[in-house]
Amino acid sequence: MVKIDKNLCTGCEQCKIVCPVNAIKGKKGEPQNIDSDICVSCGQCVQICSSYSMYTEQKKNERKILKTVNEPMFAAFYEGKITDVEVKLKDKELYKIVQCAPAVRVSLAEEFGFPSGSLTPGKLAAALRLLNFDKVYDTNFAADLTIMEEGSELVRRVTSGENLPMFTSCCPAWVKYIEQTYPELLNHLSSCRSPQQMAGSIFKTYGAKLDSVKSEKIYSVAVMPCTCKQFECDRPEMIASGYKDVDAIITTRELAQLIKAKGIDFKNLKDENFDTPLGKYSGAGNIFGVTGGVMEAALRTGYSLITKEEIPKLDLTEVRGTEGIRDASITIGNITLKVAVVCGLKNIVQILESVKNGMCKYHFIEVMTCPKGCISGGGQPKFFTVEDREKAYISRRTSMFEHDKNLPIRKSHENPYVKKLYKEFLGAPLGKKSHHLLHTQYTKR
Repeated sequence: MVKIDKNLCTGCEQCKIVCPVNAIKGKKGEPQNIDSDICVSCGQCVQICSSYSMYTEQKKNERKILKTVNEPMFAAFYEGKITDVEVKLKDKELYKIVQCAPAVRVSLAEEFGFPSGSLTPGKLAAALRLLNFDKVYDTNFAADLTIMEEGSELVRRVTSGENLPMFTSCCPAWVKYIEQTYPELLNHLSSCRSPQQMAGSIFKTYGAKLDSVKSEKIYSVAVMPCTCKQFECDRPEMIASGYKDVDAIITTRELAQLIKAKGIDFKNLKDENFDTPLGKYSGAGNIFGVTGGVMEAALRTGYSLITKEEIPKLDLTEVRGTEGIRDASITIGNITLKVAVVCGLKNIVQILESVKNGMCKYHFIEVMTCPKGCISGGGQPKFFTVEDREKAYISRRTSMFEHDKNLPIRKSHENPYVKKLYKEFLGAPLGKKSHHLLHTQYTKR
């Protein structure tokens, strides 16, 4: 949950300016308040807040912060699950699984003195094992899985003409927003769970069988750049495995705090690999962390699903948005697919109104609440100046696309471990089992 400490807030209103849903109220020069009914927990207020003090023991307890943390305490903050996770990691009766979002691997190292955008997945995997996780899996794998389901869903909708346009559904803040503001348009959301939640349900079903462990013994943690992901995993719908699919979320900053608390020398860790088979991914899965990435990944696979041929150009720069709304027309066989990428939730209203009025020209729309996508999430490392923050976003974005370019497999449907999962367990995209484990429904709020 995102909160504002009234004892630290100076009323500068920076948080009010960046809030995409106008959930922050108050007079200038006085402490601000968050309307929790409106708030979508994106954490952009946490990223922008510059009013701070230092932690006291009392404040650590109040904020549920690790005792070892000795960092600035900001007025706008995220109250997470880090203390709960710290306790669970010591429980020898639990089988502890962790997954990491693509945006985490490209930002975590900043907390240990590396330049912005440094990609350190090997050190990340090693650190997570030292924290006592039994399996170190990867949300990138589930991003590939998401594309298999979402791409298939898009093809079905485009060919049938039903419920168009289709909106992406991997951003929980965006999902919460449409649920509470435009519930009459919920049928336009993809029914796909986010990669995090797909991973959670697979870990406690297929993964449990692979690891010969009982599902009820699994404690599943997701490391995310996002402060809304705990809200998502707490939703009552997220029990497809028969248990809570993801038990707890920690942010990138919180993971850094855990690593420091354990005394792990992150800089000098030897690289290790993520566990297989649920830790292997394609370049398409990797670029989920930036605006336009979900769209590009979906089009790489959607092209193949429609034409039965491989897409002639992999780098679809025309959909790589950085601000506002980016739109494009993509020719796929005899279909001209009209798509849009919405960077930041403040830019979605005009499109939602056009859908409501039956005037929307698009078939497929990606929406990310945070302005640069997950790399700019509320749980990412903080910077004291706007200039440093913007430079970091550019570096992270550049690094993610470069990583995609250098990977041997760059399309989700070519990931051999995703193919193996369907062959051995799920059957086919949009099938009975995959629909139960990988799709969900939405709620008017």
